[in-house]
Amino acid sequence: MNEMFLEKFRALVPKYLEDPWKPADGISEKELDEALEEHAFTIPQVLREFYLALGNSELMEAYHYFWDPEELEIDDEGFLMFLEDEEEQFTWGIRAGDLRVPDPIVYRKNNARGEWVSEDGTFSEFTFDMFEWVFSEDDEEDEEG
Repeated sequence: MNEMFLEKFRALVPKYLEDPWKPADGISEKELDEALEEHAFTIPQVLREFYLALGNSELMEAYHYFWDPEELEIDDEGFLMFLEDEEEQFTWGIRAGDLRVPDPIVYRKNNARGEWVSEDGTFSEFTFDMFEWVFSEDDEEDEEG
């Protein structure tokens, strides 16, 4: 399978963590396959490449928390959940019916209300935008502090 996002995800390490990307920042294909083998579903290509590039990096817990591959689950409404905010008010997921799409649309669930709404962006768009937002907010705090 051709890699569509791997290098773009790897580039986030030097961009935001100011270190060169190294293999230890990601999860090996073997480790990822072992972590996913218990699941009765296949993850989208973009999520697979995300874990291969960043699965062991600090970016997995930068403001929001990406779930480890073995923790992924599909909820009762049919969404593969992969991310939550630090207050656990919101969870992000992908429709189970879209898991074969290489870069599917992301949905956000308000945990108090239990309803899913579209983020109007694919996983790659959402992820790059989220890191941009998280780290630009950090920069603003540094300038103010």
